Amino acid sequence: MNANFFNQITQLNFTGNLQLTIAKGVENNLIVSLMIQNEQCGDNAKQLIPPLNLRGTAEELDEGFFQQITAPIQTASGLMVNMEAFMKQLEQAKKQSAMEKEKIDKQKKEQEAKDKKFKDAMAKADELEKDGKFREAWMKVPEITEFPEKTDEIRKRKTALSDKFATPSLFGAEEEKTEPLQEETLSDYPIDEAEEEQEY
Repeated sequence: MNANFFNQITQLNFTGNLQLTIAKGVENNLIVSLMIQNEQCGDNAKQLIPPLNLRGTAEELDEGFFQQITAPIQTASGLMVNMEAFMKQLEQAKKQSAMEKEKIDKQKKEQEAKDKKFKDAMAKADELEKDGKFREAWMKVPEITEFPEKTDEIRKRKTALSDKFATPSLFGAEEEKTEPLQEETLSDYPIDEAEEEQEY
């Protein structure tokens, strides 16, 4: 006798383990319970898929068994495969999200540290300026290469400080900016007319 039972099982195209339980019922009936298990599926919802139960005489089961189980077994198997694919994609999405959040947090912290460094340097320059130490204040103003986004602010600050420098002299002392001499009027000094005539 050639039943082809296992050939037909392999044609079901399922993933996982197919558990088949056969029990005797009343009046020569058989109870056949089929359950598909897929250990690859990490989703606990797979436990909610009930077994497929068939009841009938041996002749009835021989005639319609595979027609009755093909669609439900393939559906349950496909569902578990989809659950597993979903779980993997969900896990991947969580990792991507965590990596992206970590990257954004890192950039934010770096920017905050950079802003603090800039503010601290500018505050130190302000302090030195108040003490009249304009050259030292100018040196404390951050470089444009470090903070290219603040180029205008840095240039204005350095220009304002350099305008307050005193002009250095050849002798090392600082000369104060002198006011232009006012021309004195001739009427302030008496002119000796006799001296003027002798010169010619």
